[in-house]
Amino acid sequence: MFNIYSSVAAACAFCLVACNSGKAENKVADTTVTTQTTTSTTSEVAAAPGKKASNAEIMARKQVPVLCYHQIRDWRPKDSKTAKDYIVPVASFKEKIKMLADSGYHTILPDQLYAYLTTGAALPSKPIMLTFDDTDLDQFTVANPELKKYGFKAVYFIMTVSIGRPHYMSKEQIKQLSDEGNVIGSHTWDHHNFKKLTGKDWEIQLDKPTKKLEEITGKKIEYFAYPFGLWNEQNLPELHKRGFKAAFQLAEKRDANDPLMTIRRILDSGYWSAKTLHNSIKNSF
Repeated sequence: MFNIYSSVAAACAFCLVACNSGKAENKVADTTVTTQTTTSTTSEVAAAPGKKASNAEIMARKQVPVLCYHQIRDWRPKDSKTAKDYIVPVASFKEKIKMLADSGYHTILPDQLYAYLTTGAALPSKPIMLTFDDTDLDQFTVANPELKKYGFKAVYFIMTVSIGRPHYMSKEQIKQLSDEGNVIGSHTWDHHNFKKLTGKDWEIQLDKPTKKLEEITGKKIEYFAYPFGLWNEQNLPELHKRGFKAAFQLAEKRDANDPLMTIRRILDSGYWSAKTLHNSIKNSF
């Protein structure tokens, strides 16, 4: 269904428009929960002991800020205005990560978020999740060393078609990120639109990539990020069938009937200053 030429085209095209479902950074958080995350370490809505929270209880919890990144590199003359939304210059990235640390944020990983949402488990003060999509090499060479300075961990959603190609991470680098305590998640094989997946696509875009990532990391892959941030209600059961615990979109409203599979993120735009990012975190979650 997907020949090698379409794969290469996808790998190139997504660098400019990856995860773009519109200007996510300009969207407002869904109206169900818009209160800023506080420093409280307990949930407002606790599930009964041993019982998983209902969808309504999950929707009622304060949302944890989740940031989405793609390329971490300096802009080039050929970069389009749209592409620059997804390319955060190195100095700007460093400034923003320092701002998060100086502001008292603590990074959390998906298992912690899942426990919080489903059981009301405590989180550290000012929790935040950092996520990186698309397997770009600069996430390993630039972003990861910067995060280490502050003891931060992150989630890397891997598009497996690009593994080992020029400008993308190798199997060894992906495994190193996992071994260092970061989380590796699935981002399909070649960044195919989740809403258009049917039939054999599920094996190509989810099953085989998941197996490959599990072979690389030696760990179960339980989290997924939608290419372009696009999802539809009809296809969400396919994620449940495959044992995914949660999935991440961008800034659209969550599905009240399946909030774990529609967790919100905001794109940290390459145009934003550290102050703009800080304000967006407070206003969007």
